[in-house]
Amino acid sequence: MASSLGSATSCSILRAFDRSSGINARASAPAFFSDPPASRSFATKFPDATEAECKALSKTRNIGISAHIDSGKTTLTERILYYTGRIKDIHEVRGKDGVGAKMDHMELEREKGITIQSAATFCKWKDVDINIIDTPGHIDFTIEVERSLRVLDCAIMVLCSVGGVQSQSITVDRQMKRYNVPRLVFVNKCDRMGANPWAVIKAAREKLRLNVAALQLPIGLEDHHHGLVCLVRRTAFMFEGPKGDKVVEVPVPEELKTEMEAKRAELVEALSEVDDEIADLFLSEKPVEAAELKAGIRRATIAQKFQPVFMGSAFKNRGVQLLLDGVYDYLPSPTEVENMALDLSQNEEPFRLPCSASGPLVGLAYKLEEGKFGQLTYMRVYSGRVKKGDQLYNMRDGKKVRVPRLVRMHSEEMEDIPDAKAGDIVAIFGVDCASGDTFTDGGAKVAMTSIKVPQPVMSLALTPKASDQMGAFMKALTRFQKEDPTFKMSSNSDTGEIIISGMGELHLEIYVERMRREYKVDCEVGKPKVSFKETIRGRADFNYLHKKQSGGSGQFGRVVGYIEPLPEDEEGEDRFEFDNQLVGTNIPPEFHPAIEKGFKEAGNAGSLLGAPVVGVRVVLQDGQAHDVDSSEMAFRIAAIQGFRQAYAEAAPQILEPIMKVEVTVPSEYQGGVMGDLNRRKGLIMDSTTRGEDAVILVEVPLNSMFGYSTALRSNTQGKGEFSMEYSHHAPVTKELQEQLTGAYLNTPRA
Repeated sequence: MASSLGSATSCSILRAFDRSSGINARASAPAFFSDPPASRSFATKFPDATEAECKALSKTRNIGISAHIDSGKTTLTERILYYTGRIKDIHEVRGKDGVGAKMDHMELEREKGITIQSAATFCKWKDVDINIIDTPGHIDFTIEVERSLRVLDCAIMVLCSVGGVQSQSITVDRQMKRYNVPRLVFVNKCDRMGANPWAVIKAAREKLRLNVAALQLPIGLEDHHHGLVCLVRRTAFMFEGPKGDKVVEVPVPEELKTEMEAKRAELVEALSEVDDEIADLFLSEKPVEAAELKAGIRRATIAQKFQPVFMGSAFKNRGVQLLLDGVYDYLPSPTEVENMALDLSQNEEPFRLPCSASGPLVGLAYKLEEGKFGQLTYMRVYSGRVKKGDQLYNMRDGKKVRVPRLVRMHSEEMEDIPDAKAGDIVAIFGVDCASGDTFTDGGAKVAMTSIKVPQPVMSLALTPKASDQMGAFMKALTRFQKEDPTFKMSSNSDTGEIIISGMGELHLEIYVERMRREYKVDCEVGKPKVSFKETIRGRADFNYLHKKQSGGSGQFGRVVGYIEPLPEDEEGEDRFEFDNQLVGTNIPPEFHPAIEKGFKEAGNAGSLLGAPVVGVRVVLQDGQAHDVDSSEMAFRIAAIQGFRQAYAEAAPQILEPIMKVEVTVPSEYQGGVMGDLNRRKGLIMDSTTRGEDAVILVEVPLNSMFGYSTALRSNTQGKGEFSMEYSHHAPVTKELQEQLTGAYLNTPRA
């Protein structure tokens, strides 16, 4: 089986990376390494895991639990921790008993009943060690899902048996595919009114393009959901006791035997399409025994060609233990996943990084938190070992750091450990670094691939109410920006305001509230502002001479070229490219970096709105220099003015963020809600019926969505709900562009 796994699992390298995110693992190699001889290969430096190491890690699983908001992720994690003996009692998400779910350790999380930060823990099921990361479901905190999936080997995707595949389910699916994470699917809430796991499976096939099939058959749904039939073993299970502690194996009810065989045949057929051994049995019409089916499911799941579906109700304590069995039976151990690293000594050439404790240390810092003991850095160890007191090298800046304390996390609790090896997820104290940094022991010049960071879509102006709180205010903002790559801070040079930017209203609201609670800083909050961008529709030439003479050496620099829009694709949407096509020495090479810097500086603020300019290529073709008067400053100014000269002639336009919105309302309110969305310039993409509810998918400008929560409650008597995520930037209307530009030009400048 090992050989088939090697060819089946592959890891894509994220080449496209946001230059402003600050999470670039592919930094140049630090100077403290000497270049290795060309004959010394990484194959010898990073040996494959030995048979003993594979055996030791065969009963380790690093899993994430991800889903749309309110699908039951944290409730499921709470049950997992209880059944594995990690916690002594079950507490519910909203903390009505004054305790709250273990993984929601922030006071704000327990108040709002949502997960805000990903939380790590570990537990033991039978003889299997499981590291778990519970992630948020709200789109505003999607970076928590992104960086967690980057370091995990596998995942459980939770889908609601009533809601099915929802907007954030699609985002999570995209993230899992981006990082090649094998997964199980858990259809939760089978006890709820309107539960239909078969509709969920159909939606997963159609909307997510997943090859899914059920491994279980529910014994009853809604109020009659009492147990599950295992299709692999053709047996049934009931969950007895007040907390479902006792799993009792019982015969399959007679009335379900026919359906069981039909669903089992459907499972075998789905598996036969992606697994040769099952295909041979299927085509020859031979019976597929439980052991053969189980092995086939495992092969196809690890190869990401199949996603097995489990069912149950975490809240009602049904199906969780069988899901834990599935985590061991079908998901990969750390040695069965192919991780890719970049060889910094060979121009960032990708290579497979074996999960071996005997190799050089390679670890990725994927998350930071500021705690009462200093900075807490979460790290996934990919190769080698790390011990308390070890010296580590940060591959981004070459700094050497010491590990003063090494811990394993259980939500907010910490357990000191002496060491960690390849495959472990741990945390270290007192190490100053950035999220996405790679650490090694100095034995190799390597870096892990990057974490994708989405761009902020909304901004707020903040001002402390008391002037003596400015120190704590800036300290809080600096900390938040370091912890969360999607949280940005800047200052408005015209008004002197501090501007914070993030992924949505809730995202920014949480940080304002955290500032009040954790730093005792009350703020005046300005009206939310949309993160507009600017671009161009046509090509325009520039030929700009910057010449200044005021006695002594002057300033002289000419730049000639053109600007043009980049192709309209996902890659080009946010890029600003500089293309140096100079031939000869009309402009000496030492001035080229200053010219590029000038163009990019000009692109930071367009003339229409002062917003970043994206989707533009600047081509430098010619220029002129003076032997005495030319300087870096002269050419930087020439580049800035040359860009502005061409920009005005290139049909500039303003882009606004468009949000993908899913609105769920009782059917009787559908017409009024759709009318309101149309008034907000929404484009209805789809409208379906889910039980007695109408589900409306619509793309709406973010600028029109402020206050929508209140409007929806008013239009549906509090019965409607919606979720929203960023889709893309699109041109504003001509009228709005004139309005925005006029307001910007009339704003007083300092």
